[in-house]
Amino acid sequence: MSQLRDTASSLPPGLLASVADLREMELARAGGADIIDLKQPAFGALGAWSPEALTAAVMLWNAWGEQLGEAARPALSATAGDQPMVPALIRAAAERVAETGVPIVKVGLFHSKHTNECIEALAPLASRARLIGVLFADQEPDFAVVGALGRAGFAGVMIDTADKRAGSLTEHLDPLTLGQFVAEARRHGLITGLAGSLRLGDIPSLTGVGADYLGFRGALCEGGRTGALDPMRLGQVYARLREPTDHSRP
Repeated sequence: MSQLRDTASSLPPGLLASVADLREMELARAGGADIIDLKQPAFGALGAWSPEALTAAVMLWNAWGEQLGEAARPALSATAGDQPMVPALIRAAAERVAETGVPIVKVGLFHSKHTNECIEALAPLASRARLIGVLFADQEPDFAVVGALGRAGFAGVMIDTADKRAGSLTEHLDPLTLGQFVAEARRHGLITGLAGSLRLGDIPSLTGVGADYLGFRGALCEGGRTGALDPMRLGQVYARLREPTDHSRP
């Protein structure tokens, strides 16, 4: 399970669970997460763990591989933080995460006239680590960027929301638009993910979009995204993701 799925997969979307510490890592693994995403929600949309904490997380993840076997452990990703769209700075932040041994690095591509320059600056790292570009639904994302990510060697692309107070992903982009995003990403060989204050009730409509993963934080926590991960809520999301799609449900 620690490998990202093939873009041609017809499986229901996998579960990406964002976690804030090692304890939540263990809870997410026990709860069936397909990708455990290391993120500090108190520090922004893509708040980063410290290098020391990332190193400890990689040690735990490697121990899972020894205990469970490579195929049984979830994949591991980490965010590079909410960085300014300055090529040298965004590459340095991504490099810091990759140097800890985290195999999948998520990089936020905030609205900027320098987006393509930042992608080009990340291309050398994309040959050594699996990079995921993150676009933001509340910043009028330009899907033309998807082709640039594919050409730069990125492994995948996600859509998230930058301002968590401004509504969920589904309040900014409809399923038809999200389906177009997924199709464009697959045309360029990219893994796809959807996130952004997603709720349990969003799952049925988003399952039909065809993304490889759906990402959750607030829906998994007691008290919202900065609260503690709740195994019961995680179990509810896990179960709903594996139900047959029924658009009549709330």
